[in-house]
Amino acid sequence: MSFAIIETGGKQYKVSASNILKVEKLNIEKGKKVEFKKVLLVNDDKTTEVGNPTIDGAIVEGLLLENIKDKKIIVFKKRRRQNSRKRYGHRQPLSKIQITKILYKNGKVVSEMKQSAVKVSSNPKVDKKLSTKKEKITKKIIKTKNKK
Repeated sequence: MSFAIIETGGKQYKVSASNILKVEKLNIEKGKKVEFKKVLLVNDDKTTEVGNPTIDGAIVEGLLLENIKDKKIIVFKKRRRQNSRKRYGHRQPLSKIQITKILYKNGKVVSEMKQSAVKVSSNPKVDKKLSTKKEKITKKIIKTKNKK
């Protein structure tokens, strides 16, 4: 089992091909390719190389599935005997990424995801609404053509 350890958003993640991970939000559009160049460790089935601090030339490629928000965290502050309290909520913006390739020095592929395993996330409810809207529009167009 080959894997790599990458750093992004001030955190370190252990990744392998076809993993889906949530990282700090990246300012990239949905469906675009992402490259992580801060690779700290690469392990294929036979050898392990540790960077000092990173491995030069090693890249981990991924596909941005979607930008989401994490679950809500409640921050409650109270000052006793002062009749003072404050309640805040926070939802951390995240990016969902699927790892496609782990490349070693000189572009040597350590691990690669199968093409059939690419997960393109979409909301079935939204797709259903869009398809019904398209059907309604096409029906209206057909009716107007028939009236003429």
